Amino acid sequence: MNTRTKLAIAAGAAIWMVPILKAFAGIDIAAGDWKVDFAGNVNAFYVGASCDTGTNNAVTGGLACTGDHSAAVRNGLLPAALVFSATTRQSDFDIDVTVGFYPGINSSAAAGVNGAGQPSALATPGIDARQVYFTFGDASWGTVKLGRDIGIFGKDAILDDMTLLGVGTAGPTNVAPSNTSLGRIGIGYIYTDWEPQITYTTPTYNGFSASAGIFQPLNTPGYTAHNSPQFQAGVGYAWGDPKTDTLTGKVWVDVVTQQLKANSAAIAGDNAAGVSTSFRGTEFDVGVKVDYAAFEGVLYGYDGKGVGTTGLYILPTSASGSKRKSDGGYVQATYKFDKLKVGLSYGISDLKLADDENPGQVNANPLLLKRNSSGVLGFYYSLTKSVTLVGEYIDSKAKAWGGNSATEKDYAIGGIIFF
Repeated sequence: MNTRTKLAIAAGAAIWMVPILKAFAGIDIAAGDWKVDFAGNVNAFYVGASCDTGTNNAVTGGLACTGDHSAAVRNGLLPAALVFSATTRQSDFDIDVTVGFYPGINSSAAAGVNGAGQPSALATPGIDARQVYFTFGDASWGTVKLGRDIGIFGKDAILDDMTLLGVGTAGPTNVAPSNTSLGRIGIGYIYTDWEPQITYTTPTYNGFSASAGIFQPLNTPGYTAHNSPQFQAGVGYAWGDPKTDTLTGKVWVDVVTQQLKANSAAIAGDNAAGVSTSFRGTEFDVGVKVDYAAFEGVLYGYDGKGVGTTGLYILPTSASGSKRKSDGGYVQATYKFDKLKVGLSYGISDLKLADDENPGQVNANPLLLKRNSSGVLGFYYSLTKSVTLVGEYIDSKAKAWGGNSATEKDYAIGGIIFF
């Protein structure tokens, strides 16, 4: 796995904090026409990772760890968080300003707060300020958002992942923990990420709502020129009232698309070598979540070409620029026994060979990831309305097109508090 892939994987799960934090009251302060809210979380887990120590376990893009087994006291899928939000009503506009700081409990290395950590004496964690935006709008016509925040594509898949409050797959960085684990990132969904954006969200009409926006276009190796933005959009429908109805749920569909171009300095050489100078990567997803009494079920899937796997535009093409197809999804079921929620989840993320990488071709790529998969058994106990104790067992596997494979088995015990 290359450095860029590792860093993007570890970039982690703090994106889900805002919707979760809004479920808690936070700390409100009135300041003139403004209301200021402070909310956040702290979490810690003991994670034991049993890694594949055998041979033939190298997988480019694989998320199962290899080599030495590891033990860590670390953050889970969420880092810690402290989110500041200020809201007001001015000139018939609802206005919100939000800045989120996401420190981890593990010490950071030179790669930054989301890279592999530095578990050595006299080290210190970093602060990840990845959320900075403001909104204006009205309930009658919708809301405009400007700044850096959660994306649209893949958002609901992550919000509904039961390992959000736990760990999920610990991944290759458990030996030197980063600020987040993987959960199901790259093992059931593509990471939605935090991105600079200008987006519009409609009001909710009879359960229907939609969002669309332009986003900062992303790079992939060899393609770093941009003359058009990334575009994301989504539409959803929710039914039932959790306070009064036994059956509630939602369905959603999202899309992400972007043109990626080689920079001008590389084009001449690439043309001579037969390398594509541009491509468009597009991915769709669809999901459904159903709650019936104490039962909750989630079914999610995604499919597309030229977007890659694990994160947006990671491993999207062959060396010649031929697009790779990617698809996957997960199924999840939980049941709550009073204060204890028990869950089972299974997910896969597949990456197909490009046309010029198919077996038998000159450019066949036997070490390239074919599938990341994992199964999770989780126990989530509500000690109080703010504190959740967690226990998980996770069995993950990475498989390459040439037959190499690696297996990782994790167990995690810890807890998380929201305020």
